[in-house]
Amino acid sequence: MSRRIRILLGFGVLAAVLLWLFYHRGPSPNGNSSNPQAGGRLAAISRTEPRTFNRYVASDATSDLVSRLTQAPLVRLNPVTGVLEPRLAREWSASPDGRIWTLKLRDDVTYSDGVPFTSADVVFSFQALYDPRVASPLASAFQVAGRPLTARALDAHTVEIAFPEPPGPGLAMLDPLPMLPRHAVEAALQAGTFGKAWTVTAPVSEIIGLGPFVLTEYAPGEHLRLSRNPRYWRRDDTGQALPYLDGIDFQFVPEQSAELLRLTSGDVDLMTDTDQVRAVDMNALRQAEEKGLLHLVDVGVSPDANALWFNLAPGAPRAKGRPWLQREELRRAISCAVDRQAIVDSVYLGAAVPVYGPITPGHGEWYAKDLPQTTYDLAKAKALLASIGLTDRNGDGLVDDAAGQPARLAILTNKGNTIREQTMSVIKEQLGKVGLGVDIVALDLGAVMAQFGTGDYDGIYYGFQTDSVDPARNLDYWLSAGPYHVWHPKQSAPATPWEARIDQLMKTQEITLDAAERRRIFAEVQGIFAEHLPALYFAAPKVTVAVGHRVIGATPVLLKPHVLWNAEMLRLAAPGASGSR
Repeated sequence: MSRRIRILLGFGVLAAVLLWLFYHRGPSPNGNSSNPQAGGRLAAISRTEPRTFNRYVASDATSDLVSRLTQAPLVRLNPVTGVLEPRLAREWSASPDGRIWTLKLRDDVTYSDGVPFTSADVVFSFQALYDPRVASPLASAFQVAGRPLTARALDAHTVEIAFPEPPGPGLAMLDPLPMLPRHAVEAALQAGTFGKAWTVTAPVSEIIGLGPFVLTEYAPGEHLRLSRNPRYWRRDDTGQALPYLDGIDFQFVPEQSAELLRLTSGDVDLMTDTDQVRAVDMNALRQAEEKGLLHLVDVGVSPDANALWFNLAPGAPRAKGRPWLQREELRRAISCAVDRQAIVDSVYLGAAVPVYGPITPGHGEWYAKDLPQTTYDLAKAKALLASIGLTDRNGDGLVDDAAGQPARLAILTNKGNTIREQTMSVIKEQLGKVGLGVDIVALDLGAVMAQFGTGDYDGIYYGFQTDSVDPARNLDYWLSAGPYHVWHPKQSAPATPWEARIDQLMKTQEITLDAAERRRIFAEVQGIFAEHLPALYFAAPKVTVAVGHRVIGATPVLLKPHVLWNAEMLRLAAPGASGSR
């Protein structure tokens, strides 16, 4: 999924800039030089492993993180200031109608294997992005008015990118797209085997990029090691080569409590699967902070809320003989039967806010706060169930359908994510009060995604990582044809009139240049969603990020990766000294 625009919400531009300056001031007087020296390896933990090293064919969080560290985009939207910054493109200009953008590329950039980066790589990257044989999950996020962008090389270091219509977000929509080395993977694209390029079993020497780090070792189930890219092109304001770090070592620790223990004992510097902490762990973390082992930073309400959705695709195998499973009344009944504040209090220990849709207060100006909110009402929930024929016919406390079969829901979630597992336990208990039986099926994430892909499920409780709050960067969720239109993905035509209306509104919104009008349109989209509830949302956590005491230069932000978004600027304090935030 893709979302990123201004993320230090509620502070305003001035406060965002002040926070930026606070985190980028020189190290505190603890013996660290104001001219930081490179060196040292940052130790990090991830609960999941990458599915591939080819970002164009995977959308999981760890594959995305590795790509961010080893690859580079044309431009970057700074998540603190909201300013679009040069990266591989050093400058750009737009045609009067906003459709054609001309980008001047840096002429001093080489890939990690020494081959120069040119406009031919940009053209090739867009070719791979849209190749139907690749079926890239990124492709839908790089369309405007349902049509792809086109890239044309004007010379070796000038490229023209044409948009079908003027894009609402402007050139910022290119932020998450890494540029590929044509010389390394063009043969695979031509042979139709691009999806098998850069798999996790490939020799690490084959993974070539333009990012601050290169992959040097991957041991499945154990660790992944990145080392400084000696050919990385960026330098700091003093002219010192970046990154400062010698490298980053990721340990794979799938269990959150074990992850916490390593962080609070000072064995690692970051938790990078989410980079944020659970409310239940706050006491232990505060004690570790008092001991000087880490820093805690509150960055706001997350825009990434977990969702419960059911398979609404016509002919879904699990709905056979159970038509009530796809009824809107069922979803409304569940929404009424779940006490959101109880989830906030018991699962998040108060460190969350109740939410009623996918857009949370963490989305800032895009959040339509005046929409109707579902009231916790067990009587109404029972009435809604009865309206679709689900009543307790035998007095056993469970509602049955017309054939006398108990109404049971099998909900998948990913094993090891304690927040999701605990939330589902609360939901199970609460739905039992209205007679709905719930079976929680906790599986490895790969198994959950496999069943999602085949459509063989009742419901799934899960959440997707986002990298922008701009809705035009999240069309893969909102549009009926989108791969992350989770309740019924990749529709050939909208299955319902309300989905058709959302399609129409989102397509208008993405090419509207007036910011106020974009917000008005998206508020209407949120209203339609609230009316039909294709997915149910209950709570959005308040995000606290823990950063180990050795880390200097960390600027935690609301969207993920919370800390490693500027990994090239991180450095480590000298032994015996604490880092400055």
